[in-house]
Parts: sequence; structure tokens; C-alpha cells
Amino acid sequence: MNKTISDILSWYRSENPGTIKNLYRLLTSGRLGGTGKMVILPVDQGFEHGPARSFAPNPAGYDPAYHAGLAVEAKLSAHAAPLGSMQVLAPEFAGQIPLILKANSHDSLDRSPDPIPAITASVEDALRLGCAAIGFTIYPGSSHFKQMYEEISEMTLEAKREGLAVVVWSYPRGSNLSKEGETAVDVVAYAAQIAAQLGAHIIKVKPPTGYIELEDARKVYEKYKIPINTLADRVRHIVQSAFDGQRIVIFSGGPAKERKEVIEEIRQLKSGGAFGSIIGRNSFQRPREEALEFLDEILGIYEGK
Repeated sequence: MNKTISDILSWYRSENPGTIKNLYRLLTSGRLGGTGKMVILPVDQGFEHGPARSFAPNPAGYDPAYHAGLAVEAKLSAHAAPLGSMQVLAPEFAGQIPLILKANSHDSLDRSPDPIPAITASVEDALRLGCAAIGFTIYPGSSHFKQMYEEISEMTLEAKREGLAVVVWSYPRGSNLSKEGETAVDVVAYAAQIAAQLGAHIIKVKPPTGYIELEDARKVYEKYKIPINTLADRVRHIVQSAFDGQRIVIFSGGPAKERKEVIEEIRQLKSGGAFGSIIGRNSFQRPREEALEFLDEILGIYEGK
């Protein structure tokens, strides 16, 4: 074990050996193994947004095994998927790449202002399918926050008892926030802190904008001159907000966009100290060869090239 990985694992020394083993596997798999960085392919968009919106741009993606194969060929750190997809792909790929079972899900048919995902899988499912971790989404800002926080607290306890790692998608959303506020720097920082306090080993948030949502927070940012002018500045602040950088914070790729725009964003994330990226639609909606070239460039950035 090199010093980089040893230092990261020391942040989780209260965990049992099984969980440490799975964190080690996530940190040492794929091309970025041993660097302290990771790039994960998540494919829960079929559930979250619908099949046509997710897979019509690249019809091969209707098959869950396609995504696992893409992640393996690109030498990514892990692949995340909901229960149904995982049951299709795990028999072939559980030994080839660390798998993360997405244990709750939301769908776009729900138009309520305060969303709450349904629990759709269990720790038992994750163990049965050979997964290294569970994934769970929370929506800070939703009026249903209490239920979500209690659900992930209970599932985290069980996952850790069974030796699994815990990845929390912390996505601010709900009637207590404006649309701009969902990616406001103060709100994203708060979301990272909440996920860390709930026991997450790996925290997934969206890249923050320079907008500040909460007036009380604005006063503090101005008083202490917290740098937020560039994305790299804001990322540095988000990572600091997760126990002064002692939790792994990775950033989502968001909706499909031009390659040049994604690559510049990745450079800013790397410059700001992000531990990595979790790239879904911006990779699997591209034709396979194009996706592999695209992911190769992203991995190169995190390698420092």
C-alpha cells in the first residue's frame, strides 16, 4: 500500500476491516488505482429520467451489461447501478470491477416540489451481488429531509456492519431552495458536510456555481473573504467542508454537454483538489469508441497529464 492510499484510509480508521478492504479496492482499481483519485461510471438514469431520454442517443446502452463493459474497458474505478441492472451485470462483472449498488431511486414522473427517493435495494442485495459499496441519494432542502437522513443512517449502520463502503449522492433539491440554489456554493458545501456527518465514506455532489443562496451564509463568505470566483476555488471550499478534506468528495458530470466544456470542467475540478468524477450521460451517451477516447482524456487529467 502506498502512502497516498494509506493516508486516505487513515481517515476511516474507526471502520471495520471489511469496509477498509472495500475502500481499498475502490481506491486501487482501474487506471487511477493508487493515485487517490477515482472516476466512476454511474448508470441510474434509466430509472431517474426514463429509458429513451437516457439511452436513445446510444442504443447499446439499453443493455445494462454494456455499461459495465465500458467501465471495465476504460479502466475506471467502479460502476454504480440500481438493483435491476446490477442483477443483469453482476454475474459477469462482479470480479472485474468494484460495483456500487444504488439502494434508493427517484423517477421523473414525480413532479412534486419536495422529492423523496424510494428505497429500492438492500444491503443484503449488495452482498449477494458481490458489491463493494452501496449508494444512496439524499435531497437536502426537501421537506422530507428527516426521513431520508434517518433512512441512510440506518442503512449505513448495516452496511458498515457487513463490511461495505457507503457512497452518498448529496443533491440539494426541494421547496426550501430556489433552482439556482441547488448548485449554489454555500448550499453544495452544506450538502457535503451533511453527507459527511451522516457517515458517508465517499460523497458525490454537483459542481458548484458562484451563486450564494442563503443570506446568512453570504455575510460569512464576504466577511471572511472565502474565495469562490473560479470553479477550482469553489471545489477547494467544498472539499474543505467535508471534514477539512478528510472525506473523499467526487463531482458529478451532469447533463450531456460538449466535450470541450466537460474537459475544461474536469481540469478545474482537478485543480481544486477534487478526488475525482462520476461521469454518466457524458460518457455512455457517446458511441463506444468516442466514449473510450473521452474517458481516456479524463483519466489523463486526473493522472496529472
